[in-house]
Amino acid sequence: MFKSGVISKRVMRPPEVRGANRAAVLLLMQRYDSLSRADVARQSGLSEGAVSRIVTGLMEDGLVQEDGEENSTGGRPGRRLALEPRRVVFGAEIQNWETRCAVSNMRGRIVETRRFRTPASAEQALEMIAGEFKTFRKKYGEDRLPSIGVCARGIVNRDTGTLVLGSRPDWRNIPIREFLEARLSETVIVENNVRAAALAEYTYAATEMAGRRCFVFIKIDEGVGMGVLFDGKLYHGPHMAAGEFGQMVVSTSSSDKRLDRPGCMEELLSNPAICHRHAALSGAKRQTNVGDTSARVRRIAEIANSREAIAQETIEETARFLAIGISNLVWCLDADTIVVDAAFNEAWGLIEPVLWRHLPEAHELFGSRNLLLRPSALGGEAALIGAATLPLSDIFDGRSANLVSVRAAR
Repeated sequence: MFKSGVISKRVMRPPEVRGANRAAVLLLMQRYDSLSRADVARQSGLSEGAVSRIVTGLMEDGLVQEDGEENSTGGRPGRRLALEPRRVVFGAEIQNWETRCAVSNMRGRIVETRRFRTPASAEQALEMIAGEFKTFRKKYGEDRLPSIGVCARGIVNRDTGTLVLGSRPDWRNIPIREFLEARLSETVIVENNVRAAALAEYTYAATEMAGRRCFVFIKIDEGVGMGVLFDGKLYHGPHMAAGEFGQMVVSTSSSDKRLDRPGCMEELLSNPAICHRHAALSGAKRQTNVGDTSARVRRIAEIANSREAIAQETIEETARFLAIGISNLVWCLDADTIVVDAAFNEAWGLIEPVLWRHLPEAHELFGSRNLLLRPSALGGEAALIGAATLPLSDIFDGRSANLVSVRAAR
């Protein structure tokens, strides 16, 4: 006897089919600058009639526009289609050092950014974010899309919109979604910062991501995290805690610590760790203030590029630890793409050879021959772009099939 509900979960209802088809068309629009209706039908496998109906709905919602005529080989030329360039989305990235709020267009390009020093109080930080969004909302009015994206460091439960465990000791069980929705009367989507960054890199950075099966994004700043996409879908883990790459231990010690153990990636690769390494090698006094460690690491990387011995040794030792971690990921996940987002990417010319020396060769691990290994193409903006475009990810995945445009709502 079949268990009730087992088969039904595998069957898509008509509204879900329409949402999936709509999402497929939007994803094509996202991948290409412009397409004709015939192009969309050919590449999506949908009938031209279905494409026409979907496009009409997307144009009514202000998501797609007609963008000039295509070359004709006879007969009436068709109209090209493109994502509506004026429509924008809002997002915020909460970091330890500062919080950034941004407006992005539908292609993941930042239009405007506002930033402030992150207060010690989570409630105060969220109040300031709400204030920035009210300013954006007034300025962009009908050109904006509904919903707001927010990303933060730590363990984030996307389903409930809660920061379960932040990077600050007292930032625990912070109801980000509930707080901001009460202040703004808008749907709020909350995600871990590294997962948001991974999604942005996969979606907006380059067309070479198409067809990549196991995409790993490593983000290094005040901490070390990882986002993984399998076949284009973010992996959250059963407890929303997947991606704690920083806790991977690559050097043994006698410590009984279970968190931030000596020899873990967090203690070896984070910006504070790199600053401490450089200070130790140079004999300088170890700085106790955290400050903007990203700026200090970028400076070390710039000096290393000039072949200054201590800075170069700092970067190369950091690269060796990173290489061991990446090698473990490639062996464990059979990853075909590794992208690194870090302040030390300024010295990628020194780092990349070290990484490849530690990776398995093609005869050792077959998949490694097709491995794509590169720095982030989003220039440190991946998490901010990811936050701002979280509402788009839901629309493009078909999870917001019944989107009501701001114009229609008014």
